[in-house]
Amino acid sequence: MRIRITADSTCDLTPELVQKYGITITPLTVNCAGTSYKDGVDISPDELYEKISASGQLGSTAAVNVQEYLDAFGKLLEECDAIVHFTISAEMSSCYQNACLAAEELGNVYVVDSRNLSTGIAHLVLDACDMAAAGVDAAEIKKTLDARKEKLDVSFLVSTLEYLRKGGRCTALAALGANLLKLHPCIYVKDGVMGVGRKYRGAMGRCLTAYVKDQLGDVSTVDTRRIFITDSGIDQEIRDTVEKTVRELAPFEEVIHTRAGCTVSCHCGPGTLGILFYRRGSR
Repeated sequence: MRIRITADSTCDLTPELVQKYGITITPLTVNCAGTSYKDGVDISPDELYEKISASGQLGSTAAVNVQEYLDAFGKLLEECDAIVHFTISAEMSSCYQNACLAAEELGNVYVVDSRNLSTGIAHLVLDACDMAAAGVDAAEIKKTLDARKEKLDVSFLVSTLEYLRKGGRCTALAALGANLLKLHPCIYVKDGVMGVGRKYRGAMGRCLTAYVKDQLGDVSTVDTRRIFITDSGIDQEIRDTVEKTVRELAPFEEVIHTRAGCTVSCHCGPGTLGILFYRRGSR
């Protein structure tokens, strides 16, 4: 059976990985300063930041619509027998619902609600690619990864609350207080929604080191096959320090750096960084 693996642009995979595994990406729409763009196609995160800075208006995002899914899936089904598609959490976007509507109309499309975002989705996508290459059928891939997604540990440390404030996700007073105290909140994903965890105080570099140590915690519970270090635009020195800390704490077979796309960047702003990995047991 010829199976194609597809995912929304929210998976934040690098172009190199997309090409290596033959993954098809369906881009969300990014709206900024009165113009709409396709995430990762018409606009990059740095260009988005420039437009937000120039206009003073926060960007917004819109889900892939049903027709866009029909077009993408329909074209692929001319060359394959089935598709396994991964979306951002249904609690965060209507992508999953829209993909399911398209799948119902076309048939042979298996949609997985990742219950996650960013490279939390990417873990599932790469696992699906490996399973498809090994000859596993589409229904079994979906079943396996619907179970495995519960083991994902996904979190980010936010540098500034300004974007969250502008997006209505925190009050101006809270943002002001956090900025004055140099507080950096940890945003985590659980049960398909985002929550706020520990707040770190001080320079971002030092806070990230503490965050990584807290997140990896008891290494015996960590699946050390692969970890993503994903950021929304941060100094290379900080990236290197985070990777050094990760490698000192856990013997990961694969450490992958990725840059968050416009969807995540639009809501968290520059300077955010997260580590995303599997736990050995359910969360």
